Amino acid sequence: KRKGDFRQLWIQRINAAARANGITYNRFIQGLKAANVEVDRKILAELAVNDANAFAALVEVAQKALPSDVNAPKAA
Repeated sequence: KRKGDFRQLWIQRINAAARANGITYNRFIQGLKAANVEVDRKILAELAVNDANAFAALVEVAQKALPSDVNAPKAA
C-alpha cells in the first residue's frame, strides 16, 4: 500500500513538471522508453522537484525519441 502511495505521488510530480515543459506524462514516459533511458519514477520525481534543468533535458531527450507525428498536439 505505502509503495503504491509513493508511486502515485511521484507520478503526480512528474506529470506536473512534464506539462510545465510542454509534454504529457504519458508521452514523456513513452519517449524515455524509446530513448532507452532507464530512470525510475522515484528519481524522475526527485529531479522534477530539485533539478528543473536536468528534468528539462530529459524532456528534450524524450521528445526527440518520439516519432514526429506523435509530438503534434491533438485537437481538443
